[in-house]
Amino acid sequence: MSQAHRQIKLGLLFNSPGSDRPESAAAADGRPAHSLLGYYADIARRLEQARFDFLMVADTVSTESAHQQAPRPEPVTLFSALAGITRHIGLVPTVSTTFTEPFNLARQLQSLDQLSDGRAAWNVVTSSNGERNFGDAPIPDHGERYRRAAEHVEVVRKLWDSWEDDAIVNDHGRHIAVRADKVHRIDHRGRYYAVEGPLNVARSRQGHPVLFQAGSSEDGKAFAAPFAEGIYTAQQTLAGAQAFYADLKGRVRAHGRDPEHIKILPGLCTVIADTEESARRLDDEQWNDIPPHVLRALEQQLGGIDLSDLDPDQPVPAERLPALFAVQGRQSRYGIFRDFALSERWSVRRLLRLQASSAGHGRIVGTPEQIADHLQEWFLNGAADGYILMPSQGPGGIEIFAGEVVPILQRRGLFRRDYEADTLRGNLGLPVPGSRFGQPPAHAARAG
Repeated sequence: MSQAHRQIKLGLLFNSPGSDRPESAAAADGRPAHSLLGYYADIARRLEQARFDFLMVADTVSTESAHQQAPRPEPVTLFSALAGITRHIGLVPTVSTTFTEPFNLARQLQSLDQLSDGRAAWNVVTSSNGERNFGDAPIPDHGERYRRAAEHVEVVRKLWDSWEDDAIVNDHGRHIAVRADKVHRIDHRGRYYAVEGPLNVARSRQGHPVLFQAGSSEDGKAFAAPFAEGIYTAQQTLAGAQAFYADLKGRVRAHGRDPEHIKILPGLCTVIADTEESARRLDDEQWNDIPPHVLRALEQQLGGIDLSDLDPDQPVPAERLPALFAVQGRQSRYGIFRDFALSERWSVRRLLRLQASSAGHGRIVGTPEQIADHLQEWFLNGAADGYILMPSQGPGGIEIFAGEVVPILQRRGLFRRDYEADTLRGNLGLPVPGSRFGQPPAHAARAG
């Protein structure tokens, strides 16, 4: 796609840092304030009106962080409910390979893709905690988790391919038959998984769900380059984002893939007001009183160290911070915090504010025009193909972005005024993957 015709892709992370508790929000569709579905449905409809590409939900299976946030539904279940009350917006659940089996996951997500008529995706992650909820086996180390995840994704993709595009014969709605020669066992036997197949769900209009990946470590980039179509990444500076963008696009090209077929989408927290001064005052007010659990979250972010005895207005002693590759959690996110702690000599208090306000993602505070300027600068200078937004003002911040920032981007020709297609692949400009067992479909250039 030429530079002149590129447009920003926009997604929203439902469970954003600093967002309001779902129970406190009144739903526009008349449901009671305590209705979780009403809360999510209201936001989904508003962002579909604003022509957003997709909604994403983070997830955790660990009880260690349960006290930090309001309860939230399981992602595939949530998006199955939203599929029936939306028409165009993409649905991106986060599901970990660490605690799932490929067949069940492939079936769930392909079913979501069918039920939403081609709008589903999978945000592929690995897990660094939560193992006590799944038995006695210790959690694998960082590298091992990614090796296991690579085979997991391979099996899921094989299962999605096990039905060719023309496996179902539909006689104008009167009779549906399955062509047995177009449905294939995969007979996968690898280091971690043995799966016979085929899947018992047919391919969808967009072939199979779009594959997102969240992780920016060296292991994460190596893992993503062969298959990922969307990357959720934490980037703090334009230069750092440009380096990440160029590196990952180069890795994708080295795998024989078109770099345009992977969308790099930094997370971005926003605080928006009519004036920059008002926005900064609002930002300060939000984080004057940081809850105690944020200290525990920061300690985990910094590799599990103890900060309780430190003066909040002093930097973290360098000797307490482990080497990057010694951390078995999220290495890329740890790298961001470690750099601020060591290179910038940020105080514990300032690191706490970073954790509370954006969990290490980029953050922009200002007017709608200033927010649009920031998005445009990164987009036009090789740092992003779009953004996954995490408005820090809760549902109110989502409304402000949709109502005030989106029209600015549209006037500048940087964001659509209407959807190009009715599948997620079509709106992201991604090709339809053909089944490895058959011929590429006639519509392989792009999903419509």
